[in-house]
Amino acid sequence: MLRIYCPICEEARDEPEYHYAGQAHIVRPSDPDQCSDQEWGEYLYFRSNLRGLHREMWYHAAGCRKFFNVLRDTQSHEVKASYRLGATPPDQEEVRL
Repeated sequence: MLRIYCPICEEARDEPEYHYAGQAHIVRPSDPDQCSDQEWGEYLYFRSNLRGLHREMWYHAAGCRKFFNVLRDTQSHEVKASYRLGATPPDQEEVRL
């Protein structure tokens, strides 16, 4: 079971308290009305499925009920870092639990 540190509550809790909310740092098109169907479809549905370090968004459903970002290794499932939405993502070499 994963232990995930919530940067809002400032404590690590078990994974069942959280909900995965998808890949983090997806940039919305600046003018959606001018996007082609293909561009809009790629924005909505296509995500990276990387092996290794991956930036994800999580929701603390049983705690503060806030969204935050996590840097997680998809091979080992180890959570490397957690940080608030809007914060600068940590370098991949930085580790904070």
